[in-house]
Amino acid sequence: MNPVSLPLPPLRRAAALVLLGALALGGAAGCSPPPGTPPPTPTATSTATDVGWVQLMTPMNQQAVKLLTLAAARAAEPRVRDFAGRLRTGQEAELDLLRSLLTRMGLPGTDVHAGHDMPGMVTVRDLEAARAAEGPAFDRLVLVQIRDHLRQSAQVSRSEITSGGRADARELAAALVTAREASLAELERLPGAGRALG
Repeated sequence: MNPVSLPLPPLRRAAALVLLGALALGGAAGCSPPPGTPPPTPTATSTATDVGWVQLMTPMNQQAVKLLTLAAARAAEPRVRDFAGRLRTGQEAELDLLRSLLTRMGLPGTDVHAGHDMPGMVTVRDLEAARAAEGPAFDRLVLVQIRDHLRQSAQVSRSEITSGGRADARELAAALVTAREASLAELERLPGAGRALG
């Protein structure tokens, strides 16, 4: 597994390493289900890595779509607005595929990571900060949050490609990694990205 190469604060970097280690070892993405919820039971064709990956990627995309919706409407820079709108469309299409995979795996659509502050996850606080920001400050916030989302979800998806048991999940993970690499390359060329991400 590739090491995490994100410029995260030490605590968040440690959380990222724990999360990736849990996926590689077949854990459920390093988080416990809500109290009273039985732990996921892999089917004959699904491993715990598959379960952890799809149950993490689904809310990661759901939360990113919320931020991208704001950015598509409110970004000060037209090219950031356009990028956010196109990326939102792609993330929504991925969500359809992830939800279909959840169904095929016999997993509930509930967010087992609700309320967890994990690397790459757009949190409620992040969304509140975005709603309060305006102009270039809003754009900078969006660029940083979406960059972190794309990087972390690509890293977690690489763990699924390496350690997952289901061919359909590994294929989807590979498609997500390809999409994220292209989106990251485009994001880094957007106006203001150098200052925001530097």
